[in-house]
Amino acid sequence: MIRLTDFREILRYVPGFRGRLFVIAIDGEIIEHPNFSNILLDIALLHNLNIGVAIVHGASHQIRCLASQLGQQISNDNGTGLTDSATIDLALKAANGITHQVLTGLASVGLPAVCPNAVLAHPAGILKGIDMQFTGRVERIDVRSLRQIIDQRSIPVLPPLGFDGRSQTYRLNSDRLAVEIASELDAIKIVYVTMRDGVRKSNELVRHLTVAESRELLKSDGNVSKEMSAKLEAACQACSRGVSRVHIINGRSEEGLLAEVFSNEGVGTLIYDDEYEVIRPATLNDMPIIHTLIHQAAENDEVVFITREYLEEQIGNFFVVEIDRNPVACAALYPFKESAQAELASVVVGIGHEDYGIGRRLISHLENTARARGFKELFCLSTQAFTYFQQKAGFVDATVDDLPEPRRIELSKSGRNSRVLKKSLH
Repeated sequence: MIRLTDFREILRYVPGFRGRLFVIAIDGEIIEHPNFSNILLDIALLHNLNIGVAIVHGASHQIRCLASQLGQQISNDNGTGLTDSATIDLALKAANGITHQVLTGLASVGLPAVCPNAVLAHPAGILKGIDMQFTGRVERIDVRSLRQIIDQRSIPVLPPLGFDGRSQTYRLNSDRLAVEIASELDAIKIVYVTMRDGVRKSNELVRHLTVAESRELLKSDGNVSKEMSAKLEAACQACSRGVSRVHIINGRSEEGLLAEVFSNEGVGTLIYDDEYEVIRPATLNDMPIIHTLIHQAAENDEVVFITREYLEEQIGNFFVVEIDRNPVACAALYPFKESAQAELASVVVGIGHEDYGIGRRLISHLENTARARGFKELFCLSTQAFTYFQQKAGFVDATVDDLPEPRRIELSKSGRNSRVLKKSLH
């Protein structure tokens, strides 16, 4: 464990963290613990080192306490099960109280903070025949407003609640909310601050886990506590969505946050995913899976079907995403050198991998590849996914006249009436 005065150890890490974002997810119990004041000082240090911070807090402990004080029954305390009307009322009261406590604590160490209504949610609906009532699912994160807060050197504080824009509030699970926030804001770390030391296997603290190892551990019944299983599942999801490091630490440790982030050995459990996902150029060996992916998408009229012969000719323009050495997504980058344009096409993510941000990372990779090759503009044609390209990848509407001539002719002959979108690569 490092000492707070050991700045030499801290400063070795600062260049890689400066200007990046950490999401600190704090369980409700920790906020009532005496060491919470030290955690606030640690956050102040991160802030003063120009490391961005967003805070997500839980409320399960406070909901249980409120229910006990009032003699009420609750349907679920952590936002994963059914939330009835009585429980959502308690959740609102508990979460608002904790948010106020966090904001007050941050002010006490000189940190500006804001609680924005940046989490849009919709009902979780009916799951396995049960109406989840006021339990919600994240629909969208208002990234722009959160970015503005962070860019203004302030800290967003997010309770485990979501809003539908029609005067309804839904209970969310804070572990999962932290994943959504970190993924949308391109955070490099999530730090889960809990009442436990980290993940234990056979009563031994596990210091490091890859995503693959974590998933194997989750399959082993009884090896991991229920609480840590939830954190571990969230960590795996976060890594699969682009968060490079997830830490689980004990918030009761005086120097836990700094010792975990600014030292090699750490004090809790680190989950990481450096080699689990790879984006690479396709080879002839990838042809069968690429053809299958495109065939499945073409059956739903999401992309244009291509023959094996065409794919073999164009394989040099394709890229694949590998998860655990298995291709799960593909896309093509077709060059039009005369107009300095490149076409993004055949973007397909396999069934079962759609909601992990893979498509967005693949598009970003091809965008950077096109830029490195000297192209000035990227364009794509879409009949169903145009809002995705606009909202997630920064494309804007264009016209047929913006296309290179060979592509205009092909589009006219196809009769698909695709929307044309483009993105400047300057």
